Amino acid sequence: MDDIVITGYGIKAPGVSDKFSFLNVLDKGICTQSILKNDNQPQSSIVAGLIEDSFQEINGRNYKRHSRAVRMAIAATMDASEMSNLDYFKPHRIAVIIGTAAGAILELEQYSSKFFDVKTTPIQGVSYADSHTLSGSVAEAISSCGPAFTLTTGCTASLDAVSIGKLLLENGSVDACIVGGTDAPLGQWTINGFKKMRSLSTENSIDKAGVPFSTEHRGFVLSEGAGIIVLERKQSAQARKQKIYGKVERIVSRNEGQKLLSSDTTGRHMLEVFQETIGNTIPTYVNSQALGIDINDQIERFILKEALGSEVPITSIKGMIGHSFGAMGAMQIISTLLSMEYGFIPPTIKTSGKGFEDVPIVYETRHQAVKSVCITNHGVSGNNACLLLTRI
Repeated sequence: MDDIVITGYGIKAPGVSDKFSFLNVLDKGICTQSILKNDNQPQSSIVAGLIEDSFQEINGRNYKRHSRAVRMAIAATMDASEMSNLDYFKPHRIAVIIGTAAGAILELEQYSSKFFDVKTTPIQGVSYADSHTLSGSVAEAISSCGPAFTLTTGCTASLDAVSIGKLLLENGSVDACIVGGTDAPLGQWTINGFKKMRSLSTENSIDKAGVPFSTEHRGFVLSEGAGIIVLERKQSAQARKQKIYGKVERIVSRNEGQKLLSSDTTGRHMLEVFQETIGNTIPTYVNSQALGIDINDQIERFILKEALGSEVPITSIKGMIGHSFGAMGAMQIISTLLSMEYGFIPPTIKTSGKGFEDVPIVYETRHQAVKSVCITNHGVSGNNACLLLTRI
């Protein structure tokens, strides 16, 4: 069976517009978060990951009727497509698989009162309720007419997209796959919902919000963004002399089968997924889910120590760009590709590791060769997913 490799990617994140701006953020450990102000309730302002660009015009085309999540996905896809020379493939042999958690929640919230009167209902209203508009719009933007799927599996959505894309390439159904995730969740519906669950950081200091691996801080920083990756078979990449950035060695995703808003606090489900993903490989480091939610970060500690002991370093990029739900797994993949290409482990910023002293956290950028990395994702929907990425 031919290897499945990555030949292109695109990212839109807070303070990040392309490969090189993301490389700068990761290498220097820069926090790109800011204060999201609530004009109606100033005391409710929070730290968040904001992107300044509206993406209403992309490559000279107007996308203002599309949701923000769709616009970000299209913009990231254009970059990924150009990097991978996607035009090489026949349109019907390109699949599009995009994941999301919040979908068009921002627009549904914004226009909710208008939907009760047909006169004020926006013409694009149906597309906001139809999550598959996401992958359909990306496919249309790149003139693809192959399989198109939209996944709504929460915070593991983009890793799940990679998993399905890998299967389609392995069984010969397609020749290339656009996979990844996008989310634009910075509305009151999402913010208040996670505040109610006491998992969103309510700190008004950027340095103290969304601190990974710390018992002194609570809650994550909500962020928006999109990460898109191009997958293809190694044989086709070599045949057309396309640069290969990494190989998808293994990916495993499972659900815990828990009650609504519940999750396995023992970490046993995640441990099984992690162990099956790494197999006999000792990764150079773990690119962690850790985001500032106590139970999540404790599970990250548990699986690392149970599976690998204290020898393999672990890091989280959440302190830099926040947590962007269904896009986060793809962003972690892209950060890992940069890590492998330029030879460094990005730092876990903001934290001193209080309460996690037994965990080999990377606090400062570590310049070294990176051969393989395990990426971890788990979400409120009970999904656990891990991906082992290796350098070719």
